[in-house]
Parts: sequence; structure tokens; C-alpha cells
Amino acid sequence: MWNATLALNTVTGVSKPQDWEVHMIEHQLGAYTDCAHGMGLAAISLPYYRHIYSYGLDKFVRFSTEIWGVSPEGKEKDAVAQEGLDALEKFIKECGIVTSLEELGATKEMLPKIAESSVILENGYKKLTTEEILEILEACF
Repeated sequence: MWNATLALNTVTGVSKPQDWEVHMIEHQLGAYTDCAHGMGLAAISLPYYRHIYSYGLDKFVRFSTEIWGVSPEGKEKDAVAQEGLDALEKFIKECGIVTSLEELGATKEMLPKIAESSVILENGYKKLTTEEILEILEACF
């Protein structure tokens, strides 16, 4: 509980750019499907990260090297970042966690409504449009 408190109380992110857009999208997914927040995040995160990683490339390279042990030797930053996202995807699948919105009870008809009702934040790596959110949701289906 202490770790969760520290992770979500924003103290650890003071003076650092933070990107919470994936959470805003998931909140709306949860409103339409009543899915668990973590499962919704698992289904949305990879398509979301693949959509925005180039806007926070150095952070995604750090994620890849420090969390997944990806070696940056002889590789472009883009390739290192993508390798880390591939490692995350493999981990999620190995854990048996849901990876599609359909598995969470979403329908294709819900996706535009979820996208339109998602709160768009100003302070992420990239300010998304409603159309981009819909593209991300479609990639999750």
C-alpha cells in the first residue's frame, strides 16, 4: 500500500514531465465496460506507447535499457525503444493478462464514444486528438 501511495501521489514526479493520458483513456473504457483498471491499462498501454514513444524517445530508451536490459550498442534510439516495448508486450502475454478491448467486453460501436469522452491532457508527451485516441482504441481491439 505504501508503494501504491508513493506511485500515485505525484510527489515522485514533481518537476518531471508526466504522461497520464493512457489512464484518462482507460477511465472511459472502464465506464463503458466496467473492466478492472489494471486490465484496461494492459490492453491500452502498448498501442498507446507505440503511438507516442517517439515524443518521449529518451524516456522510452531508458525504460528499455534499465527495465528490460536492452543493449543500446550499435542501435538507433528508435530501435532500442521498440525493443523495450516488445519486451513489455511479451511479459504481459506471459502473465496471461488481457491484451484486447474485446476480451474486456468492449464493442466496436463503443470505441468512438470512449474516444470522444476521454479527457485530453495537455502535459503528456503528445497532446492527442480524439481521432488519435480512436486509432489507439482500434489498435487495441
